[in-house]
Amino acid sequence: MITSESLAESNDNLIGFIASSVEKLRDDVASVRAEMVTKSAFEAAITAVRGDIEQVHLRLNTMEHSVSSRFEQVETELSRLRSA
Repeated sequence: MITSESLAESNDNLIGFIASSVEKLRDDVASVRAEMVTKSAFEAAITAVRGDIEQVHLRLNTMEHSVSSRFEQVETELSRLRSA
């Protein structure tokens, strides 16, 4: 036979279970949210590094072009001196 005390205790147990489940879900959502923020920040850092690498690459290409042009000038001058 179900008594009012056992029914109340059963209700308390059910409410406690629901409350602990909600708290666990809240903690899980907070964890996922924190991981997403960290991941977003990490991805932003990677994008920034890629941008820096591209800038360095462009500068190296410019320097390579300048050096190549200078070598061509030196070769032209050497050729002209040899002809003279």
